[in-house]
Amino acid sequence: TTPPPPPPRPRGADEAHIHTRHYSDRVPPLLPLRVPTFPSFLVLVLVVGEAAGTIMSGLGRSQSIRELAKKRTGSPLGWDRDENLKSSTVVIKVGTSSLVDQESGLPALSKIAALIEAICQLKRKDRNVVLVSSGAVGFGCLALGLQERPKGVMMKQALAATGQAKLMELYGRMFNSLGESCAQVLLTYENLGNKSQADNAVNTFEALFKLGVVPIVNENDTVAVEELRFGDNDCLSAMVAAVIGARMLIILTDVDGLYDKNPTKHKDAKRIAVVEKVEDLDVDVSSKGSSLGTGGMATKITAAKIATASGVEMSIVSAVDPYVILKVMNGDSVGTLFKRRKLVTSRNHKRWIAALPARQFLYLDEGAVKAIKKKKSLFSAGITKIIGTFPSNVSIGICDMKGNVFAHGLVNYSSMELELLKGRQMSDVPKILGYIGADSIVHRGNIVLLEFDPTSPESKAHATGLEESKS
Repeated sequence: TTPPPPPPRPRGADEAHIHTRHYSDRVPPLLPLRVPTFPSFLVLVLVVGEAAGTIMSGLGRSQSIRELAKKRTGSPLGWDRDENLKSSTVVIKVGTSSLVDQESGLPALSKIAALIEAICQLKRKDRNVVLVSSGAVGFGCLALGLQERPKGVMMKQALAATGQAKLMELYGRMFNSLGESCAQVLLTYENLGNKSQADNAVNTFEALFKLGVVPIVNENDTVAVEELRFGDNDCLSAMVAAVIGARMLIILTDVDGLYDKNPTKHKDAKRIAVVEKVEDLDVDVSSKGSSLGTGGMATKITAAKIATASGVEMSIVSAVDPYVILKVMNGDSVGTLFKRRKLVTSRNHKRWIAALPARQFLYLDEGAVKAIKKKKSLFSAGITKIIGTFPSNVSIGICDMKGNVFAHGLVNYSSMELELLKGRQMSDVPKILGYIGADSIVHRGNIVLLEFDPTSPESKAHATGLEESKS
C-alpha cells in the first residue's frame, strides 16, 4: 500500500525558508533569509557604500604614497636609498620659550601656526624638514597649572609624559589643516650612542622623508636618566642633523643671533653675522634659559661645535617671526651663521662618531698621539689612563696627556677590558683576556680627528668635567 503523505509544514516555516526550500535535502540553511524592509535595505546600502568608500580611499592613499616615493627616489617601489634626500634636509629646532607666551603662560598659537606654515612651504620646495621641538615638560606644566619647571626627576618625567601628548596633538592638527602629516620620534643619548640603534633611527628618518612625513623629534624624558641625557634639545638637534647628514640646522631662540656681549646687559652689543671657526669665539654667553626651558646661548655654542664639526651649517635666528627660516634658506643675512667644516670623509658612521659628544675618554702617550694624527690605529700600548665606564662599540674621546680631546673613535673593547690591556702589547690580549679579540683598540677607519684648537678650554671641558665628577 502507498504510505500516507507527510503532514503539511506550518505556514510560518514556509515563509521563513522560502529561498532555501529546494536546498533543504542537501544543505540545511545556516540563517533564515528574510526579504529586507525598505529602512533596513537603506541602512545596508549606506554601510556598504561607506565601506567601499573607505577601501577606495585607502587604495588612493596607497597609490599617492607610491607615486610620491617614485617621484622622490626614481624607484617604482620608492624604497631605495637616495643621497639627494640628505643634501636637501633641514633640521629646525624650536624651544619651549618660543612655543609658550611668556606673559600669559599659554601656547603661542599664532607663532606655532606660522612655524608650521613655513615648514610646509619648505616641503613644497622639495625640502625634507625635521622639527626638533622642546616643550613636553612645559606643556605638561601648562596642562596641570604649574608656573615653573619642577626640580625632581620623577616629576619632570611625569610632566613630560603628560605634555608630549598635548604637544603632538597640537602639531598634528596644524599639519593636517595644511594637508601634511607628522610623526613623533623620541630619542635618548643611549639611542644615538649605540651604532645599531643610530642606524635604525636614520632608516626611520629616511622612510618618513620618502613618505612625505615631517618627523618631530624630542628627547624621551620619560626614560632618560641624568647620566644619559643630551642636556638640552640644542645638542639633540645638532646630533640629529649630523647623524642624518642634513645640510642646515636652524635654531629658533629668544634673540636674533649671537652677540659679542650679552644684549640684555649691554646696549652696545653687536650681532655677529658669520662665524668661520666656532672655537675662535670670544663672546659673553652668560644668558640662561627661560623658566620653562633648559637652554641658553652656551648650549647653542656647544651645538654649533657638534654640527659644524660634522659638516652641517647652523644658524641662530629669532623665533619672533618663524618665517625667518625661509630667509635663512634663501641665503639672506639674518641671525648668525656658523660655517660648516669640510669632512675628510662623507661616510655615515664617521659622521656619527664625530657628532656624538664623548662622555668617556682614553688618555694616550706622545707616541700614540702622533700615530693617531698620522691616521694610524690605536693600540693598547699607547693608553695611559681610562676615564668612564663603557661597553665596546661606543664612541669615546681620545685625549693627549694633558687632557685635550683631539679625536673621537669607536672603541673595540670595554673599559673593564682596557683596564687590563693598557700599556700592554696587543699580542698579549689572548693571555690577558682569554680570547682573541680585535687587532686594535680603535681602528683607524673608526677615528675622526677633530679640527678644534687643542689649546682651547672647550676641548678640555668634557674630560676635566668628568674627572671632577668622578672625584
